[in-house]
Amino acid sequence: QSENSDKSSAESDSETEVEQISVYHKLLATLKTSPESESETEEEEDESESEEAGVSETELDSDGSQETGEADGGEEDENDAPDQEEAGDTSEQTLGQKQADDTDTACDPSHGAIEEFTDVKHESEFSLETNFMEEESGGCNADQRDSNPFKLHMDKELEEKEVEKISTLLKTSSQSKWPRLGQLTFSSTLEHKTLKADKEVDMKQLHLHKPLESTWPKVNKQFLSSMNKPSDASFTPLQRELFCIMSTYRDLFYPESNALTNGEEIRHAYCLHALNHVLKANAQVLSNNAKRRDQKPGAANDDYRDQGLTRPKVLMVVPFRESALRIVHIFISLLEVNDRKKIDVSNKKRFKGEFGFDPEEKPPNLKRPEDYEAVFAGNIDDHFRIGVAILQKSMRLYAPFYSSDIIIASPLGLRTIIGAEGEKKRDFDFLSSIEILIIDQADIFLMQNWEHVLHLMKHINLLPLDSHGVDFSRVRMLNLNNWSKFYRQTLLFSALQDPQINSIFNKHCFNYVGQVAVRNVPLSGSISHVVVQLPHVFRRLEAENSTSVIDTRFQFFINQVLPEYRDAIMSHTLIFVPSYFDFVRLRNYFKKEDLNFTHICEYTKKAAVCRARHFFLKGEKQFLLFTERFHFYKRYTIKGIRNLIFYELPTYSHFYSEICNMMKATDNGVDATWTCTVLYSKYDAQKLSAVVGIDRTAQMLQSKKTVHLFVTGEN
Repeated sequence: QSENSDKSSAESDSETEVEQISVYHKLLATLKTSPESESETEEEEDESESEEAGVSETELDSDGSQETGEADGGEEDENDAPDQEEAGDTSEQTLGQKQADDTDTACDPSHGAIEEFTDVKHESEFSLETNFMEEESGGCNADQRDSNPFKLHMDKELEEKEVEKISTLLKTSSQSKWPRLGQLTFSSTLEHKTLKADKEVDMKQLHLHKPLESTWPKVNKQFLSSMNKPSDASFTPLQRELFCIMSTYRDLFYPESNALTNGEEIRHAYCLHALNHVLKANAQVLSNNAKRRDQKPGAANDDYRDQGLTRPKVLMVVPFRESALRIVHIFISLLEVNDRKKIDVSNKKRFKGEFGFDPEEKPPNLKRPEDYEAVFAGNIDDHFRIGVAILQKSMRLYAPFYSSDIIIASPLGLRTIIGAEGEKKRDFDFLSSIEILIIDQADIFLMQNWEHVLHLMKHINLLPLDSHGVDFSRVRMLNLNNWSKFYRQTLLFSALQDPQINSIFNKHCFNYVGQVAVRNVPLSGSISHVVVQLPHVFRRLEAENSTSVIDTRFQFFINQVLPEYRDAIMSHTLIFVPSYFDFVRLRNYFKKEDLNFTHICEYTKKAAVCRARHFFLKGEKQFLLFTERFHFYKRYTIKGIRNLIFYELPTYSHFYSEICNMMKATDNGVDATWTCTVLYSKYDAQKLSAVVGIDRTAQMLQSKKTVHLFVTGEN
C-alpha cells in the first residue's frame, strides 16, 4: 500500500479509544511483518503463481473439452484414480506455465509492455486512501442514506450472543410462493422475517449509485419485452424478484440458472448488485477521506470505520474465461453513461487477448446440442484469476489483488494461489474481507473439481496473516472481531439442485440476515423426453446412511444386477457411471473377473475412444463403462446400445433422456429386447424427482419394491 496508509496506520494507534486497543493488539499478534511495498507483495504473488500454476485437475481440463474431440491427457492408471490434487493433464501444466510466464513478463519493467504492477501513476490513481469524492459522482441522495440497504447491512452491530447463535446454524424457516421464482424457503438464526415480492420496481427506491440509475435500463434493454409495464421498464420479472432479494443482503440459492435460457439475464442482475455495492463502499471511503482531511488536528477520527482488513470486497467465481469476459463487459457498460462519457479502462487490449476467443478456431461441421453450445461458448480455459479496481470514472484490469475491489476467478485459479497446508508460497489474505461472494454455474464445478470450491470456502473470511499496510483506524469493528463471515452475502447460482451444492449453502453461509433458497420441485421429469419405447426398471437399494451408500451400491450391483447381464445374449450393455471413483472401482472389478468389456472416461485418448466405440458397436465387447463427465465434455452419440444400466442417477437429469435416446441410433436389433435398469436409494431423492417427477418419486420412496415404468415417448 502507499506510504500514506502506513503513516495513517501509525497515527491511528494514538487516536484509538482505550477499550479498543486490546482488539488491535489481539489482531496484530496474528500478523507477520508487513511487506515493505506493494510491488514486492505482487512479485511474491507472481513467483507463487509460477511455482503453483502447474497444479492440475483430475478432470478433463477445458482444453481437453474443446470440440476437437481430443482428450489431451493419457489414459488413466490401471489401478488407481488420480489424486484430486496432483498433476493429471500435460496440457494444463503447459497452460499454467504459460500464464505464469505471462505474469512474470507483465511484472518485468524491462519488457516495457505492461507495467500495471509497478506503475506508480496507476497506483496513485486507484488508491482509495489518497483520493477524494468528486461531487458529480456522489452516491445516494441525502434523504435516502438512512434507508440505504448497504449502510443498514454493514453498520449493524452484532452482539456476542447473536454471533454464538448464528454459529450453531440452528435456523428457523418458513415458506413463501413468489410469482416468478416460485417456492421459496426463508431461513435465519436471528429475527425471522419473510420477504414479500415487489410487484413493481421504482428505480428511485433501489438506492442505486450513480451512474447505474441511468445506465441499467439501457444495458438491460436486450432482455425486456414490450409487455413490461412502464413503471417496471428496467427489469424482467425474474430479475426483479432476484434483485429484490439481493438488495436485502440475504444469501440466495437459485438452482434454475440455465446458460441457454436465463443465464445472461441473471448475470446482468448480479453484476448490477455487485457493482452497486463496490461503488457505494468506495464512495463512503472517499467521502470520509475528505472529512478527515478537513477536520482539525488531534480530533478523534474513530467515526470513519469504513473498510475491511484488505481491499477486495466482491469475489466472483465462474467456470470459464468467457464468463469473466462477459462480466467485465457488463461492468464497463454499466459505468459508461453515454458514448461521449467513456470510462478509462486500463489493460483492455491485454484482457481481450487473454480472455477473448477466435470463432475460426471452432470446427465448422461440429454439431452438438444447444445447451452444450451455450455452456462451451467462447474461451473455455478454466485456469484464471483477475483483479478489477474501480474508482469513480476509471476501471483497472489486472490490478494486484490487494489493490482490487473485485476478483473474478475460477476455482482452479484460486486453488493454485491459495495453496495447501505446508506450502511456502501460498496466499489467501485477499479473501479476508470479502463482503459478497458470487458463485455462478456451480453445477459445472461438479464436472471440474468440487474440492477446489470446498477449499475456497475453508479459506474465505479468515484473519489475514499480514497487515498489508492497512490503516486500522479505518477498519470496521466487525472485521477486527473476525466476524466478516457473519456479514458476507453469498449468491449461489446453479442449473440443478445437488446435495454437494446444498451443503455449501447450508454449512458455509453464516449471514446474520438469513438465507433464501428457491425450492421448486419438477412435476414431470426428464423421462418424459425419452422418445424410444423402452421399459425402465428402477431397482432400490437399502443403505444405512449416506456414507455407506457407495459400498452398498457396489455390492448390490455385483451381486444382484451384474449376474443378470453376464449371459452373452445380454450383449451391447452400456453402464453409465456418474462418479469417476465408482468407474475405477468397477473397471478394476471387471478386469479381475475377466469380463469382456471396454471403457471410456474423461482421460481416455481419442484413439482409444474410437476403438472402444467400434468394439462396442460390433459386439466384440459385451460391456461399455461410460462416465458422465466424458458425456458432459464430449456429447458423443454411442451407437449399438441394447441394454442400459444407470449405476447411479445422472447429475444432469437431461442426460437420462439423452442416453436413452441414443438407442434409436442403433441400426439393428429389435425394440422389444431393449432394457434400461436404474439403481437408486432414498438418498437420491433430488436426482430421482428430476428424472421421474415429484409424484412418482414420492411413490417410489414409500415403496421398497422394484418399479417398472414403460415410456412410449408421449409421457
